[in-house]
Parts: sequence; C-alpha cells; structure tokens
Amino acid sequence: MAKAIQIQADLALLAVTFVWGVTFVVVQDALSGIGPYYFIGIRFAIAFAFLALIYWKRLQNLNIETIKAGFIIGAFLFAGYAFQTVGLQYTTASNAGFITGLAVVLVPLFSSLITWKIPGNSVLLGITSATVGLGLLSLGNNLSINFGDILCFFCAVSYAGHIILVGKYAPTRDPILLAILQVGVVAIISLGCGLALETLPDEFSRPVLNGLFITAIPATALAFLIQNSVQRFTSATHTAIIFIMEPVFAAATGWLWAGEILSDRQWVGCLLILTGMLIAEFKDHISTEAQPKEVKDT
Repeated sequence: MAKAIQIQADLALLAVTFVWGVTFVVVQDALSGIGPYYFIGIRFAIAFAFLALIYWKRLQNLNIETIKAGFIIGAFLFAGYAFQTVGLQYTTASNAGFITGLAVVLVPLFSSLITWKIPGNSVLLGITSATVGLGLLSLGNNLSINFGDILCFFCAVSYAGHIILVGKYAPTRDPILLAILQVGVVAIISLGCGLALETLPDEFSRPVLNGLFITAIPATALAFLIQNSVQRFTSATHTAIIFIMEPVFAAATGWLWAGEILSDRQWVGCLLILTGMLIAEFKDHISTEAQPKEVKDT
C-alpha cells in the first residue's frame, strides 16, 4: 500500500513538472500580446484568489511573523519569475528551461556558503558539469552570451534563494499560509511594476488568454496545492529527480510547439547540465536518507 501511495505521489509530481515545463513556450507566446510584469501580476492575482478561496479559514491564523516570512519569500519568487519571463523575450524556451534548472545545483552551493562549509565532492562535480554545460548551451559561435540567457541565470539564482528561504521558514510557519502569501506578494509587486513600466492591452489576444489559463491555476495554484499535499508521501531523492525533468519537458515542448532546434553542441551542454543536477542532488540525498531520521509531517 505504501509503495502504491508513493507511486501515485511521484506521478502527481511528474504531472506538475510537466505543466511547469510546458509553460515556457506558453508564456513566450503570451508575451507577444502583453508586457511581462502585467502577465505575471494577473497570473499570480488569479492564483492568489483561487488559493485564498480554498483556504480562507487559514487566513484567520495570520500573524506578523508569518507575514514577514511570506513577504521575504515572495520577493525572491517575484525576482525569479520576473527574470525568467523577461528573459523569455530574448531567448528560447529550451535555453530558459535548462538554465532555470540550474537552481537545483545552486541550492547546495549557496547553502555551503551560508554555513561556511566546504561543498562536498558531489556538489563540486555537479557544479563543474553544469557550468561547462551552461557555456556550451548559451555561448554563441563568437563566445557571446545571449541577454535572455543572462536573465534566466539570475532567475535560477533567485529560485535557489527562494528554495533556501522556504526551507528556513516553512518548518516553523504554516506552509499553506506561506504559499498564499508569497503568491500574493508576487502579484502585488508585478502589478506595481506593470503600472509603472508597461501599458495594459485594450483586449487580451488568444495566446495571452491561453497563457493565463494554463499558468494561473494549473501551473501556480494547483501546482502549489499538489506539491504541498503529496511530497510528504515520496522521498526527497524521487522529488529532486522528478523536478529535474522540467527542463527536459521545456525542451521537448519548444521543439514540438515552437520548432526550436538545438545544435549538437547545445545538446551536449543540456546533457552536462542535467548530469550536474543529478550528481549534485542524487548523491547528497542518498547520503542524507541513509541516516536514521524522524518521520515528520511536512
């Protein structure tokens, strides 16, 4: 029975990862008819309303400490989505997916820097492999770097910070409230940037409507709900490996939907990035899970 539940949890997380991978192309199409900040703002405002409607009773438990934590986490989440969405205007969905996935490698690196501990051999090997892969994927024939790829790298940095902060605050705060708050913070900051920097279109085109429909509920609100609900039924190793599939789904969708073609060098770069992500995550989780630990509800 436990094995069956874990398989169901893995499949649910895989479905979430697939939706996240698909959104790179969907968002890229939507940006032809709306500014990136307005798109993010409307997307997260819809997701916030959806989550608040489901968990409105939990909002009665809000306190100043949870609000502070939600704002800090939300600020990093906003930075990640802003860098990624603006970056998609200047690079391909495939590149954006793989570069964003570098957050998986950056998390253990940043954690080591924060704790002043030398990263383990697996982390260093993973970082080296991912860095070489990033160069092969992003550098042009004249060794120039695409502006969109640079923005997506800062997106990965922001996501890594977001993951670390969630790990810091979630154990002592209501994770559902934190999820609702950070989604709301992203909506508010994004809409503010949109009002200051962009012009809202008079009417939404079909790609914009499709983008909001796919990203607001399935890729944001439902993704948060599913992840919070099922991740406790599977292992950290399974979760890490499943989430590493996001850039693979992004590349596949970019090829099928947008006709994006990667050169042989870029494919090698993607392979090295995936290898680095697997090495950095898989070995560390194996060593962690091999040790006895308390089972707790997360």
